Amino acid sequence: MGATSSKAAKGRLLIIPSQIYGESTLLVERNLLISALKLTKNGAINQEDIKSDAKIPSSAASFLLKKLQLEGLIYLKDGLVEIPADSRLKLAVRALQLGSDVEQVSDLLHWQEFESMASIALEHNGYVTAKNVHFKNAGKRWEIDVVGCQKPLVICVDCKQWHHGMHLSSLRKIVDAQSTRVAAFAESLPSKALDLPCTKWRAAVFVPVILSLIHVCVKFCDEVPVVPVLAFQDFIHQLPLNLDAVKSFPRKFEHL
Repeated sequence: MGATSSKAAKGRLLIIPSQIYGESTLLVERNLLISALKLTKNGAINQEDIKSDAKIPSSAASFLLKKLQLEGLIYLKDGLVEIPADSRLKLAVRALQLGSDVEQVSDLLHWQEFESMASIALEHNGYVTAKNVHFKNAGKRWEIDVVGCQKPLVICVDCKQWHHGMHLSSLRKIVDAQSTRVAAFAESLPSKALDLPCTKWRAAVFVPVILSLIHVCVKFCDEVPVVPVLAFQDFIHQLPLNLDAVKSFPRKFEHL
């Protein structure tokens, strides 16, 4: 579905409906975002359905939807609302910033949306990517959510939805598991079973990364980067300059 031109809308003054002043502006927007994420999970949805589900005044909902359209986050056309995958993640983060429950917001997102966002960010930085990479090592089967290759770096991403009660001890277990997977992945190469550029290199540096929906208490855990999804693009750009500060698994191997 094509987007309604946002250029023509630039400069327009949106008048805030008086109904918004009668209740918390943040609560109204939060309810709208939650309803929009929930109802567009499987595609475009009628605007009226979102207004009804959010249980906010119709004029306030219309105002907020137009505001999101002007920001380039949603498409409005013929009474329908469509939200692209990358915008869904941005709206989810905004809902969290407005005080929404982390588990509720995470449940409104498809797992593939995290992986797609990671792949897009890597590809924008010149990496060749693969999702759900399966491999064997030491008699076990392993899987890495997203792998990005740009010689000599191989970024290995574990996409994590966050839940209440996720303490540092839990984060350490997640980080340890990802480090173990990445070490096993490095040891499994070269491999004819994987169609990735790094399988043809003589040497590579494998970097484990944890990708989260929200900002967490630490940026690194045991030298493994823990990166909020909306900061991932900048992290990738800066990584070559800061490689010495992160955990990595250098590997040299012979061609098959």
